Amino acid sequence: MEHFLLTLFLALFTATILNIIFKRFGISQIIGYILTGVIISYGFHLKGANISSLDAIAEFGIVFLMFTIGLEISFDKIRKMKEILLLNGFLQVHISAGLIFLATYFIFHLSIEVSLIISFAFSLSSTAIVLPYLKSSKDIHTPYGEKTTAILIYQDLAVIPILLLISFLTNEKLSITEVILNTFISAVVITLFMFIFGKRIIDWLLQFSSKTRLEELFISAVFSIVIGAALLAEYLGFTYSLGAFLAGMIIADTKFRIKVESDISNFKDLLLGTFFFTVGTKIDIIYFLENTHIIVGLFLLIMIIKGLVVYLIIRRKSDNNTSIKSAIALCQVGEFSFAIFTLASSQHVIPVQTANFLTLISVMSMILTPFFLNNIYKISSLLSKDLYESDNIQPLDEQNHIIICGFSILGRVVARDLADRNVPFIIVTNDLRQVQFATKMGYKAYFGHLQKKSVLEALRTEKSSSIIVTITETHDKILICDAILKYYPEANIILKYESMEEKHLLMDLNIKKFVHAHAEVGRLLVEEATHSCDLSLHKYD
Repeated sequence: MEHFLLTLFLALFTATILNIIFKRFGISQIIGYILTGVIISYGFHLKGANISSLDAIAEFGIVFLMFTIGLEISFDKIRKMKEILLLNGFLQVHISAGLIFLATYFIFHLSIEVSLIISFAFSLSSTAIVLPYLKSSKDIHTPYGEKTTAILIYQDLAVIPILLLISFLTNEKLSITEVILNTFISAVVITLFMFIFGKRIIDWLLQFSSKTRLEELFISAVFSIVIGAALLAEYLGFTYSLGAFLAGMIIADTKFRIKVESDISNFKDLLLGTFFFTVGTKIDIIYFLENTHIIVGLFLLIMIIKGLVVYLIIRRKSDNNTSIKSAIALCQVGEFSFAIFTLASSQHVIPVQTANFLTLISVMSMILTPFFLNNIYKISSLLSKDLYESDNIQPLDEQNHIIICGFSILGRVVARDLADRNVPFIIVTNDLRQVQFATKMGYKAYFGHLQKKSVLEALRTEKSSSIIVTITETHDKILICDAILKYYPEANIILKYESMEEKHLLMDLNIKKFVHAHAEVGRLLVEEATHSCDLSLHKYD
C-alpha cells in the first residue's frame, strides 16, 4: 500500500509542478500528465513502486470522461446540429478511416483487424484539447468553431461502436461482417434498455437525492449512476464506457444536467489526468529516439490525410478560411486512441509492441496540437484571408471617444445610453456573437482582446476620453486594466465592481472611478420607491 501511495504522491506532485509551468506558456495540462508518467517511469526508478496499480483509477477517469461527453450530447442538441454534426461528422470519420485503412492494409501489410482498429483510432481528434481551447478563446462561436465542435461531438459518439467493435474482434469465431453486424445490434439493444428502464431509475434517484438538500448525497447518487451504468453495460457484454456515456445522455435531457456537470468536473479532470499519466509510463523514450524519423513521418502522413479530408468536407458549404482552420483544428490524433490501443492490446487484438508504437504517434500529435491551436489564425492567414480574425483591427481615426469593453447586458445598456446622448463610442469584445449583434444594431464593434497592445494601439486608447469596463470576471478585469495602464498610464478607466473583496483586488491599479453595482441599483430602487410614494401622497392630497 505504501508503494502505491508513494507513486500517487510523486505523480500528483510532479503533475502539479509541470502544469503550473505549462499553464504560463499555454500548453495543455494533458501534456503535463503524460510527461509526469515518463518522469516517474524513467527518472525515479522506484523499487517496488506499483505504477500499474493506477490503471484502475485511469479506467475510472475514462468512465467519467465518457459520462461528461454524454452530458454534452442531448437529443435536442443533436436535432439542432443534425446536418453539420451527423453529415460532416459521418463523412470525416469514415472517409479518414477508409483512407488510413487502405494505407495500413495495402502499404504496411497489416491484418484486416489491426488495420481496422488503427484506422478508426486515428480518425478521431482530441476533444480534451480542442474543445477547451475553442471555449476559452471564444472561437467556439465562429463558423470554424461551430463546425469543429459538431465533428468532435460525432467523433465522441463514434467511440462507443469502435470500443464495441474491439470487444467483438476478440471472438475469433466471427467474421468481419458478423462483427460489424453484432456491434450495431448490441449498441441498439443497450441504448433502448438504458432509455426505457434506466431513465426512470436515474430520474427517480436524482429527484430523491436533490430533495434531501445534502450535496454529498447528490454527488453520491451521481457516482452511483455512473458506476452502476458502467457495470451494467459490462455485465451485458459491452464496454463500461458505453454505460457511462448513455447515463450522461439521459441526464442531459433532465433539469439536473448543469448541476451534475459542475459537481463532477473536478473529479473527472483529475481522474482523466491519471489516465494520461499511465499512458506516459508506457512510453519507451529510447525506442522513440531510435525511431523518431518513422514516427514523425507517419504522424505527418496522418495529419495530411485528416486535414485534407476535413478541408474538402467543410469547403462544400463554407469559405476557404473556415475550411482551413477546421482542418488545422482536427488534423491531430485524439486521446481516445490511447484507450482504443490499450483495450486492443489487453485483449490481444494488437501486439503490445505495435500498440506502444502507435501510442507514440498519438503522443507526438497531442504535444504539437496546442501549438497549432494557439497559432491557428497565423497559420490560416498564410493560406487565406480571414474574415473573423481576432485582434486584427485596422488603426482607427478616432479621438475623444469612449471605449466599451464587453457587450453583454450591461455593455448594451451603456451603448444605448451613449447613442441616445450622441456621444462617440466604440465597442471591443472577445465574443464574436457580441460583435455581430452590436454591428446589427449599427454600432462600431471590433473582435479582439483589450489586454493586447496591438488592439490598444488600433483603438487609439491614448486618444480616448474614457474606457468603460463592463465585463464580470475579476481575473479578466485585472488583466485588461493592467494592460491599459501600462500602455497609457493616464487612461480614464471606469470600472464596475461587485463586492469590497473585488475592489480590494483592484485597488493597486490606478483606476479613476469605481462604481459599486449593488449600491447604484439600490439607489435607483430607492429613488423609484420614494417617487412612487410622493405620487401616492400627492394623489390623496
